[in-house]
Amino acid sequence: MIARSRAAAFVLWFYGVTFAFCVLGIPVRIFARRRALWVAQSWVRTVLAGMPAVLGARVVITGLHHLPVSGPALIASQHQSEFDTLVWLKLLVLPSYVMKQELLRIPLFGALLIPAGMIPVDRQGGAAAMRRLLQETAAAAIAGRQIVIFPEGTRLPPGQRVDLQPGIAAIAARTGLPVIPVATDSGRLWTRQLMTRRGGDLHVAIGPPIPASTPRRAMLHGIEAFWRESERNGFQPVDNLVDNAAPPPLTGASDER
Repeated sequence: MIARSRAAAFVLWFYGVTFAFCVLGIPVRIFARRRALWVAQSWVRTVLAGMPAVLGARVVITGLHHLPVSGPALIASQHQSEFDTLVWLKLLVLPSYVMKQELLRIPLFGALLIPAGMIPVDRQGGAAAMRRLLQETAAAAIAGRQIVIFPEGTRLPPGQRVDLQPGIAAIAARTGLPVIPVATDSGRLWTRQLMTRRGGDLHVAIGPPIPASTPRRAMLHGIEAFWRESERNGFQPVDNLVDNAAPPPLTGASDER
């Protein structure tokens, strides 16, 4: 009963905060588009600030030292829940998510994604869509942004496996950026059913970079191998908590603030 009450309270918190920031985003979208990323990051920080007190959930990060302290980065994250699409807005200064273009149609929220520097992809667009993706991720890297991609291509519950999409290897080859693999067990706590979300420790494990020159098959295997090893070892050791983690100082941040 208590768990369901906390889940209900967090639903109200999440959607209340989301609505407030979407409304705030209307004048930003019209008059100050360069502030769109600030709105998105402030929204996420406010949402995640409610996790310990409202839901009783703690976010535990390992491997923060693998994130670069300056310049661009390429992050290959496991995707189990909505949480995985939020946390990088807190941990990074200039994130650019590779995302499905359908998100652009979400009222209020969708109109802020392009100004915030996100990279939409037409998943049915074939070779032309891949060329655009490579062009846009290369431009993001040159701008000093940190590119976040979910190689599974969709959200999957814990324990379910799919072949990873090869686009991550193409982006690494185009940008010359090593791939930083990230594992998570967020789907245990942030389930699709809102009222079953619960407290506990939610883990995010950041792994050592895989060189951009790694052959495609070996790169995809390396990403997945890190994910599985993280699951087996219980996401240890703990380096930091997201509640106390400040984003690393990254070059080029001043234009976006």
